[in-house]
Amino acid sequence: MIATIVGFLVMLNPFALFLYLKPIMNDLSDDDFRSVFIKASIISFGIFLGFLLLGDIIFQKVFRINFESFRIFGGIVLFSFAYILIVQGKKGFIQIKGDLHDLASEIALPFMVGAGTISLTILMSEQLVLWQGVLSLAIIMLINFAIVMGLKSMRRGMRSKNLQKAFDKNMELLLRINGFFLGAIGVDMVVTGISHLVSQGVVQ
Repeated sequence: MIATIVGFLVMLNPFALFLYLKPIMNDLSDDDFRSVFIKASIISFGIFLGFLLLGDIIFQKVFRINFESFRIFGGIVLFSFAYILIVQGKKGFIQIKGDLHDLASEIALPFMVGAGTISLTILMSEQLVLWQGVLSLAIIMLINFAIVMGLKSMRRGMRSKNLQKAFDKNMELLLRINGFFLGAIGVDMVVTGISHLVSQGVVQ
């Protein structure tokens, strides 16, 4: 359960999320940003919970898609995203543009909910019993929220502009380092998906 939580947090990447949300932090008051981020976390938790409960059914019964195909696709997406993080850093992010009511959903999708996190959620349903999966998701969202808000408070507490710039540089360095772990997870998802397809006799 602990390994699942850690792996999910690496995929969710609160350091990248902090850099991604920095322009919004500058534009919104503390209360508005906290409200928007709480809504985004609730939206993300609801989507993850839906895939935890129904993900396997959706793939096999509704769309009739082999989950291993989605795992391979998610791995490719993760590897591509990790490459962008390593090479471009925060320059690879798209700036959010929209009113306050749209921000929560724009934060949730695609930077909190994506192919990689959905894949991990469905895998979680296979590896953990239901209550452990729900508890893990709740802990993950709380930790992610705490890290982002903690980094925001830490940066705001720095009165010197030079300290803030140094802080941002260190965050971007962590972002690039995290990209290596994210890329490794993506490659592992592709390899695992292909191995499972081979064992199922789909690929020879």
